[in-house]
Amino acid sequence: MTETMTETGQRLRPAGTDFDNFTARHFHWTREGRVATITLNRPERKNPLTFESYAELRDTFRALAYADAIKAVVLAGAGGNFCSGGDVHDIIAPLVAMRRAGDTAGLLAFTRMTGDLVKALRACPQLVIAAVDGVCAGAGAILAMAADLRLATARSKVAFLFVRVGLAGADMGACNILPRIIGAGRAAELLYTGRSMDGIEAERWGFANRLCEPENLLGDAQAMAKSLASGPTFANAMTKRCLHQEWSMGVDEAIEAEAQAQAICMQTRDFERAYRSFVGKEKPAFEGD
Repeated sequence: MTETMTETGQRLRPAGTDFDNFTARHFHWTREGRVATITLNRPERKNPLTFESYAELRDTFRALAYADAIKAVVLAGAGGNFCSGGDVHDIIAPLVAMRRAGDTAGLLAFTRMTGDLVKALRACPQLVIAAVDGVCAGAGAILAMAADLRLATARSKVAFLFVRVGLAGADMGACNILPRIIGAGRAAELLYTGRSMDGIEAERWGFANRLCEPENLLGDAQAMAKSLASGPTFANAMTKRCLHQEWSMGVDEAIEAEAQAQAICMQTRDFERAYRSFVGKEKPAFEGD
């Protein structure tokens, strides 16, 4: 009996990508239809990251590349804060111990692992919406930066504060990504000084796409995710890929890449569905294929 393409695809998936039965250990995971919500859940410490939560987040976003039923992801924090960055006791203290021991390989393994989280988040086909409230500092600011869209509150405090602990602002892609969001001059100020910007400034500078009331933030982010997840998700994933890949391209190369990408999208059923709906004066029902 000949396998269908869907069956073949299922056989070729790596282990650990069964999101129908997924339970996270180091963050809270929920799913409603096509939208998943990841909530950093250590509110008593303003949701800091640990070695284990870094790794589980990295692995989860990698696995989402194979999660056909999930079309958008909301990334949030519990208890009125987004994320305070690397945990002082669980991460910073061990890194200092590595320095004292001369463990350069261990330090590099850690920094590469944190960068792999950003790579995985940017590479997954789902659109990722960060719901930023309260403290959003250090690696937390990086996670928000790496998301595709950011909703924030006026009381949010975003700080790339690496310089304040004697580290470079060049962390997890910040020197590459942040200037493209808010401009080189503004990014330089934040990375050199480590100061925080509140939600009003973040929206004015283009870091936050929209401000929400704190009590509505998560619901607004999930509503946006649901709206995007009901759209042409194959095309959205293609747009995400092009936005990232074209940073290193010249204009002519980018135009050719987009010509190829659009021709691929024109082969989808969603493209024909949109045409039929337009002709029939109906709203298209996209299915992502």
